[in-house]
Amino acid sequence: MHAKVFVKGISGRRTIKIIAAVLAVFIAGSSVAGCSAPWGKTGGKGLAKVVFMMSWAPDTNHIGVFVAREKGYYAKLGLDVDILAASQTGAEQSVSGGGADFTLSSMANVADANIKDGQLSLIMQVQQKTSAIWCSLASNKAIASPKDFDGKTFATFGGSESDAVVKRMIRKAGGKGEFDKVTAGTSTFSALSSGRADFGGFYATWEGIQAEMYGPKLKCFTEPDYGVPGNADELGIVSSSAYLKQHPDIAEKFVKATQEGYMYSYTHPDDAAQILAGSSEGKVAGLRPDFVKRSMAAITSGQYWGDISRLKNGTSTFGAIDYASGQKYFDFLFESGAYKDAQGRPVKSAPAATAQATGKYLASQEAVLKGIER
Repeated sequence: MHAKVFVKGISGRRTIKIIAAVLAVFIAGSSVAGCSAPWGKTGGKGLAKVVFMMSWAPDTNHIGVFVAREKGYYAKLGLDVDILAASQTGAEQSVSGGGADFTLSSMANVADANIKDGQLSLIMQVQQKTSAIWCSLASNKAIASPKDFDGKTFATFGGSESDAVVKRMIRKAGGKGEFDKVTAGTSTFSALSSGRADFGGFYATWEGIQAEMYGPKLKCFTEPDYGVPGNADELGIVSSSAYLKQHPDIAEKFVKATQEGYMYSYTHPDDAAQILAGSSEGKVAGLRPDFVKRSMAAITSGQYWGDISRLKNGTSTFGAIDYASGQKYFDFLFESGAYKDAQGRPVKSAPAATAQATGKYLASQEAVLKGIER
């Protein structure tokens, strides 16, 4: 990996539980690391204490939370929000067990956790279309399309979900869907550069930018172009059913302020990038402002968080849940045999997207826009 790269290029999408254990080391020593406060505990200046746990190292997926904290959106609504490093047991498990109140995760991860009795809910969806890219090194002339992944080696973090996606892409491109696998370790970039693997999964808005700026150059393919239905990357804010039942008022306030943080970031990307890179967490992770700005530029130009013109004029609500896209992806994974229960047995039906998420805590877009104008 290029010496200038500040993050170890950890990739292999939908691997939040595994990535968290590795990336917790990155944030060790940060002033925010530590144990969460009990539910409902009062923070400084009489504010309600809230604990948000990152699911991996700080990046532009988390940026709205950092902006909401820095701009005072949480404090304005009476919240004192701590941002914690990723737990070695996984952010979803921490939220499910009450070790944190909120985290960033995907509807797909929520569904998988709930199949195993996780009792989680996506309450605000940030990412509205997939940013996953499946890539080989640009220097690898043997790969010109996903068909050429056939017989090659996949750098994976494990899990049947990614296997199902890769198989679908290969077959759509005319191949058989047969490949070998190696564990990516802490860096898919390293796995490819060392020759241990031929291809792996990345995110266009983060590792894709990393490859453009620092190398190694990649040759990439996207899921929608090769037959994977729905949106696998419905990233957003997640909480537990137990917390939401006990603290619906705090959940509403946290979601509104977080909507404001992301909406501000979407409309002021350079300023938001500077806030993330300049935060104590961003400094510990070694985030470079120019890199974070490029990532935000990719997010805004690609409209990954929704139609920005509709969000600005109030005809669309930031954070709205896309149940239809989630269900298409769930049905695909079920048909691929990717879902297993806590005992490793195949499930009998696909998860229902409507059971994994709720928009009841979302503020109106009018209220969000007013909030960031103050």
